[in-house]
Amino acid sequence: MSNPTQRRLAAIVSADVVGYSRLMGVDEVETLSALRTHRSEVIDPKIAEHGGRIVKTMGDGLLLEFPSVVDAVASAIEVQEAMASRNAAIAEEKRIVFRVGVNLGDIIIEGEDILGDGVNIAARIEALAEPGGIAISGRVHDDVRDRLDVAFTEMGEQTLKNIARPVPVWRWAASVNGGEAEDNAGTIASTSPPVAARPSIAVLPFANMSRDPEHEFFADGVAEDIITALSKIARMRVIARNSTFAYKDHSVDPRQLAGELDVRYVLEGSVRSGGNRLRITAQLVDSHDGSHVWAERFDRNVDDIFDIQDEITKEIVTALRVTLTDGEEAHVLSRGTNDIEAWQLCGRATELLLRLNSTDFLDARGLAEQAVKRDPNYAYAWATLGFTYWWEHRLGYREQASEKLAQAAAHAQRARELDDTLGWGIGLDVNIAHSQGRFEEAIALARRGFALHPGSADARAFLGQALIMVGRYSEAIEHYRGAKALNPHPPVYYFGGLGRSLLMLGEFDEALTVMDEGLAKVPTFLVLLIFKVCIFHQTDRGSEARGIMRELRRDAPDLRLEHLPILTPSTDPKFAELMVKSMRESGLPE
Repeated sequence: MSNPTQRRLAAIVSADVVGYSRLMGVDEVETLSALRTHRSEVIDPKIAEHGGRIVKTMGDGLLLEFPSVVDAVASAIEVQEAMASRNAAIAEEKRIVFRVGVNLGDIIIEGEDILGDGVNIAARIEALAEPGGIAISGRVHDDVRDRLDVAFTEMGEQTLKNIARPVPVWRWAASVNGGEAEDNAGTIASTSPPVAARPSIAVLPFANMSRDPEHEFFADGVAEDIITALSKIARMRVIARNSTFAYKDHSVDPRQLAGELDVRYVLEGSVRSGGNRLRITAQLVDSHDGSHVWAERFDRNVDDIFDIQDEITKEIVTALRVTLTDGEEAHVLSRGTNDIEAWQLCGRATELLLRLNSTDFLDARGLAEQAVKRDPNYAYAWATLGFTYWWEHRLGYREQASEKLAQAAAHAQRARELDDTLGWGIGLDVNIAHSQGRFEEAIALARRGFALHPGSADARAFLGQALIMVGRYSEAIEHYRGAKALNPHPPVYYFGGLGRSLLMLGEFDEALTVMDEGLAKVPTFLVLLIFKVCIFHQTDRGSEARGIMRELRRDAPDLRLEHLPILTPSTDPKFAELMVKSMRESGLPE
């Protein structure tokens, strides 16, 4: 008689090194040596101290088993805190930073190995942890919440790949524990605390004080990078670039702007450059009384631009009494390149790409290609290049759409290898996943992007978009409206996602209003025109539907019914049926 399968309940810890491929590509020998040192001096002793067992190592990762879930979490926290202290003395590009996932579940014993959903869940939620942080399942949280003097952030139920039911997940980062802006240790912090409890800020485009108009992109890049850095902090509410840049070249009183964007603080500044010298001024204004909370002037070399941006970000965070630990600061202040020209090229490429029309993306591609040539290790440049190919694929009616998608995926993989925490890169991965029919994986990716960049309007919009693809329209609307709260003047694709959700819920009047708002921004945006045809068809306004169809066919003469799944992918059969029926009866050929 064969032996029965051996099972037991255990705490499982899954951990891996963030950006391992990049570290190995830079210096394989040094990376392996540093990892061995960290293992022998910190990681392995902490595991043993808490009664844990190393089940196996996987190059950049570890799988551990603990008999006690409290010991598992305590060990993980102590390791992460020790690693943060060690990394503080190491150059940023050489730091070894772990992500950790902890689950409590049933495991199957197979020799020295362990298998089963309990292990799989630990590995899946590990990907939701911040660099230097820990993600735990709801079962783990229930067991440790009253036993460890630690605060966790609720992420809600997460849909995990190959796991039948959503799993509640909580997140720990050193920044949440002991920060001045947080409640007493042991309380539970919300992923999105009430707006009133968070410092709110709008970063205006910096004024270009130089005579050369080419320096405009330079000044814009300074403000944009500060916005990106601040939006990684869950305890801050940061208005997105699209909305603050709507005030560019307008003389606006900071207090008036603060009222229009519903924020308390406004950062404004200017950039003047000449030769190799650079002068940047910045001032943080409190809209309640118009006073300057902080102001500074930086006179440096042009090559110091990234250091200046970091200093401004630190000063803002300090002035607003938001405490960052070493691990969170490393995440917030991370940058992808030291090549100023590559940085500027990407800024210009992104601006062109976000126009989302049938021509500007090609100019964006040329700029992104130049950026990649200048700095092949610049993750943002690879992601931008990948987006240009994804967009060409998404146009649908162009030739070689599948080849374009393959190219987008290849560039996305390169960006991910260089920096798998990059919000722009995760957004590209989300879009590629649902274009390839990997809809549940797209949701998991989007949730991770939102967890890493909780103040990013685009991260919320990407999550809304992923939810739409599986027919979860009410949830999608919630995220799109959350994104619009951070970005009152959003890019046009927000309108497509929100309008599509309203359409499928039968809210035709509101959906039509949303479509018209988007088309006012980009009159030729193909997806909005398609959805508008559907709305008119559904509301028995056939002549208007055919009129929009004629307009649509002028802009996209090669469009056919067969292209609809590429333009508007979905797993919802009702949506697919509505699209085909509405478009066919309104005059779109087979």
